[in-house]
Amino acid sequence: MKKISLLFFILCSLCLASAQQFEPNWASLNTRKMPQWFQQDKFGIFIHWGVYSVPSYAPVIPNSGLSYAEWYWYQLNAKQKDFVAFHDKNYGADFQYPQFEKQFKAEMFDPQAWAEVFKKSGAKYVVLTSKHHEGYCLWNSAEADRDWGHPWNAVTGTPKRDVLGDLTTAVRAAGLKMGYYYSLYEWFNPLWLSDKKRFVSAHMIPQFKDLVTKYKPSIIFSDGEWELSDTAWKSEELLAWLFNQSPVAKEVVVDDRWGNNTREKHTGATYTTSEYGSGMDASVTWEESQGIGHSYGYNRNEKLEDYKNSHDLILMLVDIVSRGGNLLLDIGPTADGRIPVIMQQRLTDIGTWLLTNGEAIYGTKAYKKPYQWSPGKMREKKGQAFMSGYSISDQVKPSTEYAHIENFFTIKGKDLYCVVLSYGTQLRLRDFKAAAGATVSILGCNKPLVLKQAGKDCTVDLSGIKPGDISDGLFVVKLTNAL
Repeated sequence: MKKISLLFFILCSLCLASAQQFEPNWASLNTRKMPQWFQQDKFGIFIHWGVYSVPSYAPVIPNSGLSYAEWYWYQLNAKQKDFVAFHDKNYGADFQYPQFEKQFKAEMFDPQAWAEVFKKSGAKYVVLTSKHHEGYCLWNSAEADRDWGHPWNAVTGTPKRDVLGDLTTAVRAAGLKMGYYYSLYEWFNPLWLSDKKRFVSAHMIPQFKDLVTKYKPSIIFSDGEWELSDTAWKSEELLAWLFNQSPVAKEVVVDDRWGNNTREKHTGATYTTSEYGSGMDASVTWEESQGIGHSYGYNRNEKLEDYKNSHDLILMLVDIVSRGGNLLLDIGPTADGRIPVIMQQRLTDIGTWLLTNGEAIYGTKAYKKPYQWSPGKMREKKGQAFMSGYSISDQVKPSTEYAHIENFFTIKGKDLYCVVLSYGTQLRLRDFKAAAGATVSILGCNKPLVLKQAGKDCTVDLSGIKPGDISDGLFVVKLTNAL
C-alpha cells in the first residue's frame, strides 16, 4: 500500500511539473496556445449596455467615432457640439451624467429571453460589457462604489440586480460560452484622475480578478488600454495570473488590448481585434466587431436605413470567416432591458441561414483563395479582401467590391465549401481541380449534382435547381473529398 501511495504521489508531482507555467513576460506568454474553441466557433454576440443606454444618443455621422452612443459622457465633457446641444435641450445644462443612473432600471430585463435570442442567432459565444469606460459595473464591484464614492454598479445602484451574473447563468444554460468586455481605464474615476499608478494596483487589478474569479469567463475583451503602456498596466503580471492561477486558465481567450504598445504585437497569447471594417487575414487569429448599425450602444437617433439588412450581415459573416476571422456582432439593449425588435429580427435571420448552412462556417478554416472574382475582375489582394475597403459609410450596404464576387470559400478537412452569392445555371471554379472521387451537393437540398472537370476549371451544373430548392440569397455548394 505504501508503494502504491508513493507511486501515486510521484505521478501527481510529474503532472504538476509538466503543466506549463507562464512567466510574466510576453516571450513566455506568447508560448501559450490559443484555446481551440475560439477559432472553431466563429460567431459571437457583443452587448454594449450601461448607463449610456439611458440617453442613448449620438449623431449619425458615417465613418466617425462620434457615432458611438456609449461615448456620450466623454463627448459631453469634451464639449462636442451635437452631444451638448442634445443634452442641454432634453435634460438641461445642469443635469450631470451620473444622474442618468437613476433611470437605468433594467425593469424589462429577461436574461432567459436574451439567451434564447442569442441561441437562435446561431452564435456560439456572448460578450457583455461588464464595465465600459464610464466605470459603471454590471456586477457588484466593491472597488467601483469605493472609488467613485457612491453606488456605481447594478447591484447597489438602481437595478438592484446582478444583471451580469443573471445573464451569465442564462447564456450558459442555453449552451453558449460567456465572456466579458472590460475597460482597463475609466474616464472620470476620481482615483484614475488623481493617481493612475494606484488606480491600477488598488482598483483595476483587484476588480478584474474579482470578475474573473466569480464569473469564470471564456473570453475577455480588454479595452481602454491606450492611456498607458503594458508595463504601467501590469498586464504581463495580470495575464500570467490569468493563464496560471485563475479558474479559467485553460479555456480563456483574450484580445490584444493590454497597453498602448500591444495591439497586433502578441499574436501567440492574444487574438487581434478589428473594428468596423479594418479586417485581417488567416495568418493571425482575429475577430471583427461591428454593430448592426453605426453605434455599439443603443442609439435612438439611428433610423431604419442606418441598420444593415440581414443579407448584408450574413455576407459580412461569410467574408470574415472565409479569411479565417470571427465575427463579434454587437447589439445595444435599451435602458429598461429590451433588445430592440429590429436587432432580434436580424439575429433570427442569421440563425435561420446558419441552420442550413452553418456547416460551411463552424469549425472551418480559410482556403488559400478566400473568394473568386467575376470574369474580367480577376485580381488578388494580399491579406485583406473586402473589409479593408469596407468603410463605415458602406456599413449598411455591401461594399461595391462585393458586386464583383461570385463566391467565397471555406474548408474543413478534405471538403471545400463554396458560398455562392447569386444563382446561375452553372458554377465554375476556376483554376481548381477536384480530387478523384469528389462529390458535390448543396447544403439543405437533396437534388443530385454532377461535378465535372473542364480543363483547369471545375464545373457544377445547377440548371436542375428550381426556386424553392435552395434558400433565397446566399447558398452553399459542398465539394466532399475534393482537396
